[in-house]
Amino acid sequence: MGRTTQIGKYASYLLLSTAFAGVAFAQQIEEVTVTAQRHAENLQDVPMSVATLDTTHVEAIFESGQDIKAIANHLPNVYAESSNGRVAPRFYIRGLGNTDFDLAASQPVSIIMDDIVMENVILKSSPIYDIASVEVDRGPQGTLFGRNTTAGIIKFTSAKPSQEFESQFTANYGNYNTASIEAAAGGGLTDTLSARISGLWQHRDNYINNAYTGVNDALGGYDEKAARLQLLWQPVDKLSILFNGHFRSLDGTAAIFRANILTKGSNKLNANYQHDTVWFDAGANNPQKYNSIGTSAEIAYDFGPVVLTSITGYEYTHGYSRGDIDGGNPTGPGVIYFQSESQDGLDYLHQYTQEIHLASATGGPWFWQVGGFWFDTDYQDTTYPYYVGPTSVRQTNISYALFGQTSYQFTDKLKMTAGLRWTADTKGMTASGPLMTAITDPVRKSGSNLSWDLSADYAINDSVKAYARISTGFRAPSIQGRNLAFGTGYSSARSETITSYEAGLKTELFNKVVRLNFDGFTYYVRNMQFSAIGGSGNSVNLINARAGQAYGLETDAEWAATDNLLLTAGASWTHTEIRDSNLTTAICAQCTVTNPTEVRSGTTVAYLNGNPFPQAPDYQLSLTARYGWPLANGGEIFAYTDWWLQGYTNFFLYKSKEFHSNGNYEGGLKIGYVFPDKRFQVAAYARNLTNKPNLQGAIDFDDLTGFVSDPRIVGIEISAHVE
Repeated sequence: MGRTTQIGKYASYLLLSTAFAGVAFAQQIEEVTVTAQRHAENLQDVPMSVATLDTTHVEAIFESGQDIKAIANHLPNVYAESSNGRVAPRFYIRGLGNTDFDLAASQPVSIIMDDIVMENVILKSSPIYDIASVEVDRGPQGTLFGRNTTAGIIKFTSAKPSQEFESQFTANYGNYNTASIEAAAGGGLTDTLSARISGLWQHRDNYINNAYTGVNDALGGYDEKAARLQLLWQPVDKLSILFNGHFRSLDGTAAIFRANILTKGSNKLNANYQHDTVWFDAGANNPQKYNSIGTSAEIAYDFGPVVLTSITGYEYTHGYSRGDIDGGNPTGPGVIYFQSESQDGLDYLHQYTQEIHLASATGGPWFWQVGGFWFDTDYQDTTYPYYVGPTSVRQTNISYALFGQTSYQFTDKLKMTAGLRWTADTKGMTASGPLMTAITDPVRKSGSNLSWDLSADYAINDSVKAYARISTGFRAPSIQGRNLAFGTGYSSARSETITSYEAGLKTELFNKVVRLNFDGFTYYVRNMQFSAIGGSGNSVNLINARAGQAYGLETDAEWAATDNLLLTAGASWTHTEIRDSNLTTAICAQCTVTNPTEVRSGTTVAYLNGNPFPQAPDYQLSLTARYGWPLANGGEIFAYTDWWLQGYTNFFLYKSKEFHSNGNYEGGLKIGYVFPDKRFQVAAYARNLTNKPNLQGAIDFDDLTGFVSDPRIVGIEISAHVE
């Protein structure tokens, strides 16, 4: 009876939306263009779960000098965290990610910036500025994009050069001397050549005192600089060549580990947590420095019936992070069983990518595209435990892929799409250090896979479309060498594969006043790769679970409520579960583990079957609202707010009463004035409005150490936009 009632209610809702189709409303939502299938399409026409962030939301998220992780929770089923400060973020989509903190970690979420895949975790932390769009393609993307991915893709696209002159400038200043300046300018240099240059500068003073050494304002700050130059040459109508050169420089503080801020039996922060005080005896106040450069060239030629595109990329980075890992000193806070500091860094990293892409351009019901992709990276990472000398691990990774996709519009209402991709991947590793026998003959792991996807979308009416999709993905074998620095060898994991099913509705209701997209999904991962982190040895070991399974719901909504009020909302609920009755891992000695345990060779291990995936929120909610008050002089006063709420999130493979979060939330508020000419704006803002300290992660090998979100930042902003 209940199900019938719900179906009846939804049918009535669709009928109501159809009845309103001819009614004129004062304001409509804007059409959103995405490239989830490698060509520009209306979001509502894409047969998969895709979400976007508008520029107003992006500007608000990053106005207080935040790094790329700040997008976490602002989109349903998208999460990010890091135990490495402003570098090495770990992303999760639909609960699927990788908690490995090593610089060689393989991630199932791909970050793509200006059509170049950022594979290494340091490259994934590139600053966000002068952005035209942020797009998330949820679910396996095993057919078209970059590296074959099992979880999904997050794409950042910069504003591009054009012949029209445009410039913009934004400056923010807040407490802790938090400052950010973003500027961009571009236009035509000749009739065939246009350019755009953009830059970012972010700063925060050190604001955390080191009470152990007696040094005030010892850590917590950063200086981040980045710039990008783009040149677009169009000598003839059929040919375009886009050049992109960029750099990044970071000098700041690594993650702040805080000893015993949790009490045994509870995940609540205790009195040992003080947002502006630590008690470090080591780590040199946790410095962090990285420098990166990169370039790409995208060449497209329109032959008439087909368009040929070549995308070539190169990225280079190096740097290090150092930290007091135990988060305290021999006297505390609390009981610290042994002191630990370490430094990890990239001595160098080179990444080369090349893609060739051929797509039909004749229009009509049939569309097809084929291509090839080549990826090559070579890097050396060094771990320095300080009680012995450093260990250097060199890794290489070469991957090749061939892909193709086709779609056909069978009727005005029905379209089918199918894709296929073959991927081959080989990783190699050599190493040397004081606690190991040098590995001179490379350790090699290789894998290949044929991925595919199949989807259909059906237009129920002009306002409502239904779709269904089956997709597969592949993550190649992984090698983990960090433990070599501690004398316990390397580990590896076999290839993992995923099969995903999703179906949903995409709707634009009440004459495009409301956009409401909804989907349900389930996926099954075979030989799921996990990183078993921590335990008494502070180790990182790659393991394979027999399987992992998940299912859930997600929705994205936008409502132009009045001429002056725009609302957006998102929600997701996801259940994840490890499926392996024999899988175990070492556990912390000081916390309260709730899994079944047993002692093996003197080490206590926990059985993991049925546990949620680590760092996989079971639900996420987000909301934004903007209201504008038009003034008689043509100006506007506006208020903008955004909020998110995150449900139960387990930090490690085992479950404990301490190492999880539940109910994290954060809000932002901006109140400002837009001048009558619409070119200038002034505003006051607050990020983390309620000043809530959100527990984001933990270190489990020593004491009840955790790391926490940034405090509230209150500031002012001025911006200008001239066309």
